[in-house]
Amino acid sequence: MFNLFKKKSNLQKTPAKVPQHIAFICDGNRRWAEMRGLPPLMGHKAGIANFENLVDWFMERGVSTVTFFLFSTENWNRTKEEIDFLMDLFYSEMKKNLAHALKKNLRYRVIGTRERLPKKLAAMCDKLERESAENTGGTVVFALNYGGQDEIINAVNNAIAEGEPVTRETFETFLDTGDLLPIDLMVRTSNEFRISNFLLWKLAYAELLFIPEHWPDLVKSEKLWQFTLDEYAKRNRRFGGGKKANYSGRKK
Repeated sequence: MFNLFKKKSNLQKTPAKVPQHIAFICDGNRRWAEMRGLPPLMGHKAGIANFENLVDWFMERGVSTVTFFLFSTENWNRTKEEIDFLMDLFYSEMKKNLAHALKKNLRYRVIGTRERLPKKLAAMCDKLERESAENTGGTVVFALNYGGQDEIINAVNNAIAEGEPVTRETFETFLDTGDLLPIDLMVRTSNEFRISNFLLWKLAYAELLFIPEHWPDLVKSEKLWQFTLDEYAKRNRRFGGGKKANYSGRKK
């Protein structure tokens, strides 16, 4: 475990400065399972458990958007057995998320291309978004069959089709993620130090945090959740300005 945890965290404490949008690259499921002598696919099952408790914990502390990178456009290179398992797992989880959305007044978004998804999963993505669209208690985002470069290329083509010059602000409206807040903190698990084609536009000024624990360890650990907020609170975010940047003046 993190040696930075030698000091006991106060799990009830909320730092004064809280990220409005926190994004997770959920890495290390298979490694977690292999370390325990389990079939690799069981790591995925462990990694998706407790999502709702994690979301609720962060929302209660002032985070308004939580994003999870579940399946990239490159992940289709995995075995058919693993892909089929994941697609069934995502479908089952989203059925649960619909009840969670209604109970907690949360809006769910699923970003990424849906053409390659199984029909029942694509339909469930549509239903989850549609039935939670008016909820105002916070936003949960699943990046599923998502690639940051693809998102930007699609946005460029859409902007060209409009036939008008674009600014940074108007270009963002063509992105799948245009309605989402910029990412304040991105957390990647399992000692991987890459962003892996994830939300490239929204990560422009994000703080990055890489931790050694595998995703199934993080998803169930309030100690790690608290650590992410404590670590973010220590960062001096200048956005290209001086040491006394005005955090409250940042565009949200």
